[in-house]
Amino acid sequence: MIDEIKAVARQHLAAEGANLSLRAVARDMGMVSSALYRYFASRDDLLTALIVDAYNALGAAVEAADAAIGDRAKLRWRWLAATTAVRDWALANPAEYALIYGSPVPGYAAPQDTIPAAARSYAVLGGILTDGFASGALTPQAAAVPETIRADLARASEGIAAGLPDEVMLAGITAWIHLFGVVSFELFGQFNNVIDARAEFFDAEMSRMADLIGLPTAGQAG
Repeated sequence: MIDEIKAVARQHLAAEGANLSLRAVARDMGMVSSALYRYFASRDDLLTALIVDAYNALGAAVEAADAAIGDRAKLRWRWLAATTAVRDWALANPAEYALIYGSPVPGYAAPQDTIPAAARSYAVLGGILTDGFASGALTPQAAAVPETIRADLARASEGIAAGLPDEVMLAGITAWIHLFGVVSFELFGQFNNVIDARAEFFDAEMSRMADLIGLPTAGQAG
């Protein structure tokens, strides 16, 4: 029943965005709203369940893409595979992507329950950075790290890439933000009448971000 409720709620996401109504979901299921409240106490509880599912689905897709690169030393291949998985998942699941990376839902504050699922895709990036740093293969582009953000970088690295130099974390976070920026621009229409060759543009941008991180090219080790 919970799976069915969430499936109907996802249909509402696709049609109406995150403005979910438990009454509307119950109506589509042929239930009275009071019956639905036995499974989800509020709209926010249902939204949280959908957000966790979306993060887990994206994380699973990124993890699978990374794992498919059998040679773990091929850092650039892993990055390109993982980032392509993000784009592919977003294009296949636009409503779910919008729920987790679109505009905040008015009146909703995500609980701590969403953090482990949200961290799954970031942990893949952390693994690539950690493996590259440990092997000495990473050569990130030189950039000054403001002292004011070093504490933030250290906190961001906890649990997924502990021990990395701030310069490496800054490059990785910059690339990760750029990834989702490019995906969001494509998904939300900002590329309309501007970029037609979107897959090729995405590949070029992710290669540029690989250079920023310092991932070895095909002609180098890794």
